[in-house]
Amino acid sequence: MLSKGDWMHIKAQVERGVYKKDIAEELGVSERTVRRALRRSVAPSGKRTKARGSKLDPYKAQIDALLAEGVWNAVVVLRLIQEKGYKGGVTVLREYIKPKRPMRGSRRTVRFETKPGVQLQSDWGSLFTEVAGRRSKVHFIVNELSFSRRFHFWCTESEDAEHTYEGIIRAFEYFGGVTGEVLVDNQKTAVISHKAAGRVIFNERFLDLACHYGFSPRACRPYRARTKGKDERMVGYIKHNFFQRYRRFDSLRHMNALAQKWLAETADPRMHGTLREVVAERFKREAPALSPLPRVRYDTSYLERRMVAWDGYVEVRGNRYSVPDHLCGRKIAVRIGLDGELRIYDDQALVASHLLRSAGEGWATTPGHHDRLWREALSVERRDLSVYEEVSSCS
Repeated sequence: MLSKGDWMHIKAQVERGVYKKDIAEELGVSERTVRRALRRSVAPSGKRTKARGSKLDPYKAQIDALLAEGVWNAVVVLRLIQEKGYKGGVTVLREYIKPKRPMRGSRRTVRFETKPGVQLQSDWGSLFTEVAGRRSKVHFIVNELSFSRRFHFWCTESEDAEHTYEGIIRAFEYFGGVTGEVLVDNQKTAVISHKAAGRVIFNERFLDLACHYGFSPRACRPYRARTKGKDERMVGYIKHNFFQRYRRFDSLRHMNALAQKWLAETADPRMHGTLREVVAERFKREAPALSPLPRVRYDTSYLERRMVAWDGYVEVRGNRYSVPDHLCGRKIAVRIGLDGELRIYDDQALVASHLLRSAGEGWATTPGHHDRLWREALSVERRDLSVYEEVSSCS
């Protein structure tokens, strides 16, 4: 069975013009399986249970030896391994050679430009600055449109998966649309590993995000810093412009409010040094090429499981929050939003919501959650004390 990663890989290869039979050979499946995958409108939920080899595998050592000798022409390599019995096609061979080309020396770097709406580049940066009177480490995610160079950045306290996905979504919302692909670095929040022939195993939840918004995920080649140079330059631009202009912040909320102001007043109206064009004006030509945002926003909140205590409370991050008393003793789902909202679910039904509170603020209780518990407490049997008086007089 094909995995989500296989499905995304098939789509990307077909868009590049690779023959279906060569894709099938690379994945170790039939051409009919590839055609069936292309007819699907959504990614499959299952995973492949068994990795299959390629016809190229027995010849990879010989190919590597030829590359080391300076033979990089795929057709020449094909002829040489065909003499040794290779029966496969040239496309699989080219895909195997392609990620190895950085090993080949080059005298110059050719700038790669993309068409409007094709690509978003995503990267993280961090630095120390003053927040609420204290020196703190701040992380910020930068998402830049490769054509217009318009970018968005968002400051947070973490570079985990939830904040990575939230940053990408906020960028899409800022631009008013979605690009055809998103190029990410090799952090584990998005990329699990790189395989032979340039194949990438993406994080399962990152694939869910890609499917939800309709973009193709792409990853930089390992040790290939130039691949995402546009976005990395924006990390430096933000450090040496925004964080030099603003050096003290009341909170992360205050920091992000100033970031929005700076983007509108400084970053968007700037004249791009390479393109020799105002970024905001160039974006006007890119905006129509962006795909529309989905109707429902992807949920980036943390998902945890909790057991409801006998008194109708659940413990979350050092404090306790009330839930309806009929859930006492049951396991429920807790979603913790990046905005501090706590949502509690019984199966798929939302049963309670709170704002996260520090332990010093005390427990959070919603009126009506514990009405049944109070009725039961008030209905406890009351005994006539004269019974005890009789026992005392007999003694």
